[in-house]
Amino acid sequence: MMKVGFIVNPIAGMGGRVGLKGTDGVLGEALRRGASSVAPEKAEIFLRALKKEFEFYTCSSPMGENIFKKLKKNAKVVYHPSKVTTAEDTKKASEKLAEIVDLIIFVGGDGTACDIFDAIDAKVPIIGIPAGVKMYSAVFAFTPLDAVEIVEEFEKGKVEEREVMDIDEEAFRRGEFRIKLKGYVLTPVHEKIQTGKEILQENGKEEIASWMVENMDQNTVYIIGGGSTTFEIKKAIGIDGSFLGIDVVKENKLVCKDAGEREIKNSLDKKNKIIVTPLGGHGFIFGRGNQPISPEIIKMVGRENIIIVSTKSKLNKLKNLKVDTGDKKVDEMLRGYVEVITGYREKRIMKVE
Repeated sequence: MMKVGFIVNPIAGMGGRVGLKGTDGVLGEALRRGASSVAPEKAEIFLRALKKEFEFYTCSSPMGENIFKKLKKNAKVVYHPSKVTTAEDTKKASEKLAEIVDLIIFVGGDGTACDIFDAIDAKVPIIGIPAGVKMYSAVFAFTPLDAVEIVEEFEKGKVEEREVMDIDEEAFRRGEFRIKLKGYVLTPVHEKIQTGKEILQENGKEEIASWMVENMDQNTVYIIGGGSTTFEIKKAIGIDGSFLGIDVVKENKLVCKDAGEREIKNSLDKKNKIIVTPLGGHGFIFGRGNQPISPEIIKMVGRENIIIVSTKSKLNKLKNLKVDTGDKKVDEMLRGYVEVITGYREKRIMKVE
């Protein structure tokens, strides 16, 4: 039976819905804004869906043990973290697990991947279940259920080197994108593991922005997501919007800059629309970077009031669009064929999966 290590970063992704673009160094502020833990839910989805039997090794609560107990699944506890978990706990746990297991599964984001990289020196392969705000490293399954498929099909020896990317979160919160290659780890070979995301310089954004601004209704509240294409729309409106954050606009005026989930809800009116663009190179319109636009907000606004924009060159690199909101019913509601605005009076039909 394959031995599998399982690490949950309980604070990963907590800064997402409250507009902090990460949790590194700002856990207190995230909690003050009402943030809740999202990683345990992702871990539970993964463990519930497993059909094969594995010999699991994990950490004491809340880095894994509590979820195994809740699901009445067996796991040997080999590491006991501090009361308030830190990056050092992730490193020590990874180092301990690497001596025992054939594969390490972790639930977190890029920061967690970087901590594991520092600890294990590519001794064993790893696979990430995405739970952070940013996932630029090429070690993450697209969704927790995709991670199930990857792990159940994993054969020892079928691995490849994949990039771990280090994101400067403080700069990220200021709207500056600073990313560098941290190094390489071993990861199972599988089509449902994301590749390294490209930082794309594309044409066509100004045409998209012109068409969007020309057709905006002054009585509608617009929730505009992060990304370079949507930022072009914000510039065309004439607001001082954020490049990576969520901005709320009405009557060509900035209602709320860099909004969290609570601020977005407070800004909603009778007529509301969401404008998003696929983030990174994998086609996610919800669930990566746009976490403040929560499943509840999506339901309140309605599928018919979601506008997707993207340059043609980015769509040419995508087989489909993806969603991973954390709510199965909302994900199902969003799936199917949608229009994507690709230029001035131009659009393309894409499938959301």
